[in-house]
Amino acid sequence: MSIQPRSPPLQFGLRLKRALGGRAGWGGFALQVAFVILLAWIGFEIAANARANLETQHITSGFGFLKNTAGFDVSQNLIPYSGSDSYTRVFLVGLLNTLLVSVIGIFFATVIGFIVALGRLSPNWLISRVAGAYVELIRNLPLLFQILFWYLAVLAALPGPRQSISLFGVFFLNNRGLIVPTPIGEPGLLPFTISVVLAILVSFALRAYARAQLFGKGRSITIWPYVIGLLIGLPLVSGLVFGAPFVLEWPVLRGFNFAGGSRVIPEFVALLVALSTYTAAFIAEIVRAGILSVHRGQMEAGLSLGLKRGSVLRQIVVPQALRVILPPLTNQYLNLTKNSSLAVAIGYPDLVSVFAGTTLSQTGQAIEIIGITMGVYLLISLVTSAIMSFYGWRLSRSLGT
Repeated sequence: MSIQPRSPPLQFGLRLKRALGGRAGWGGFALQVAFVILLAWIGFEIAANARANLETQHITSGFGFLKNTAGFDVSQNLIPYSGSDSYTRVFLVGLLNTLLVSVIGIFFATVIGFIVALGRLSPNWLISRVAGAYVELIRNLPLLFQILFWYLAVLAALPGPRQSISLFGVFFLNNRGLIVPTPIGEPGLLPFTISVVLAILVSFALRAYARAQLFGKGRSITIWPYVIGLLIGLPLVSGLVFGAPFVLEWPVLRGFNFAGGSRVIPEFVALLVALSTYTAAFIAEIVRAGILSVHRGQMEAGLSLGLKRGSVLRQIVVPQALRVILPPLTNQYLNLTKNSSLAVAIGYPDLVSVFAGTTLSQTGQAIEIIGITMGVYLLISLVTSAIMSFYGWRLSRSLGT
């Protein structure tokens, strides 16, 4: 077959296209270089303007202020702290408080979200409607309003310490918080902790073995009696052999307040409840959509094998749905962590309140403090995303996708 030579108009068109393409490539490169130069100039101008303003107000720049004495107390601290400590200690206290409410909030939001999602998918008409009403009500109310509702309308309306609501004579609830017994470590604490960790690891190993038997040989193995036996039996044996791991310091009402025990401040409770219930409403819809994305034949196939509906959901449907659930679920975890900064509205001592708030007002180091706070939230978000991405990768490998 002979190849016909290209006509002169076609050759001219190809040469013109190559010329324009080359120019377009160089033009794009020049545009990117110009954009980088513009960004560098803007950054330089911002830095120079900020330096000039600091010099005008006689404010020293740098991070030396972190060594200065804070001079104020914090209502909740997970590490030893007093007003004579430095601003670095204040930063650590606020960071730990933020991580505490975020981690616990993520746990409860996930549990509530999954329960509500399964409720919405329930064949029971009443359960389905109640779960749907919860989702529509909670997710359409502003989060700040819900935080203020729990703090001002619920917790602030509780009675004083002398009229505390007693829960089993052990826990006491009043407008100053929840008073709980304080565990004090004993010599048997280390063996007890080791036994608990060992029981958890063996339980996960049993779960992996049961899943391998189910998907490899089609055999369903009931492991929950062994898991419960491990989680209760090993710590119990450790306590009998090495002694009690801890003793409890009980709260006692003396005068107008309680002595002994530990106090969970109402600001923490209000923030935790609001964050958990609000985020759970969005997680419920994410989980429901993920479960519905799995073909109904998967459920029918599992039921035909003799598995119960709960086992099919847990072992077949939900693992496949997680591929759809994980990306938006990660976004909700990030939102919960960032939304915890609304704690400043009720005085919970998180990072924004004690560091970007009180510390900033005392030192005036706005650029350094805001920069540190932004960096911390960015780091938390990146670590959370990395953990969820790793879990998604492991899930894809286990499902063979």
